[in-house]
Amino acid sequence: MESLLQVNAIEKTYGKGNTTFKALNDVSFTIEHGEFVGIMGPSGAGKSTLLNVLATIDTPTAGDILVEGKNIAKLDEESLSDFRRDHLGFIFQDYNLLDSLTVRENILLPLAVAKTPVHETRDKVDALANRFGITPILDQYPYEISGGQKQRTAVCRALVANPKLIFADEPTGALDSKSATDLLQTLAGLNEAETTIMMVTHDAYAASFCRRVLYIQDGKLSHELIRGSKSRDVFYQAILDELAKGGATDDAI
Repeated sequence: MESLLQVNAIEKTYGKGNTTFKALNDVSFTIEHGEFVGIMGPSGAGKSTLLNVLATIDTPTAGDILVEGKNIAKLDEESLSDFRRDHLGFIFQDYNLLDSLTVRENILLPLAVAKTPVHETRDKVDALANRFGITPILDQYPYEISGGQKQRTAVCRALVANPKLIFADEPTGALDSKSATDLLQTLAGLNEAETTIMMVTHDAYAASFCRRVLYIQDGKLSHELIRGSKSRDVFYQAILDELAKGGATDDAI
């Protein structure tokens, strides 16, 4: 089977002339179907830039990004918009919910944009809401619910169109420890059901839920840790050991 995501020699440069800054430098890696991959690194290392480029929010200066063999780095804006809507899901630290829409309306937004038939949207939203325990709040607005409920709403919205790949950018950053653990266990459960996830995080505890962690420093991938058959607790300690050596984030200690 073809790899889900293949990243080949990606570069991202900002600025012009003598004031350029290379945020990503010759980054290459592969994500297979069903993986849960974490991206870690110091503040300013290029984590969010990498996620934004892979998620088609930003465009690379050079290199190729292939999703199931399709080079999305070469698509025009209209094709890219269609691809993003049909194949990618997003979970952000600040939820990105619209306060003028109810929880139900926020979840079904990707389906509405895709002009999915109304009866299908209702069934999908109801099934996800039941799965994530937010059925009682479907008719409430984001400003009326807790941070954990907002993040579960965002997860439902990310999943509603059955994306090939979910990008999560510091998804636990705004949550208390219980809500963060609930979310991470939810993501791990989704991954066990073959959902492919790439998560940027500065937090060793969050990263320990991944199956593999890639480290980025100064815009380059430096190395990776693979969980393999290790328990999550053992993998967590391995990540902490990496932090202590300066191999990942300096703001997670």
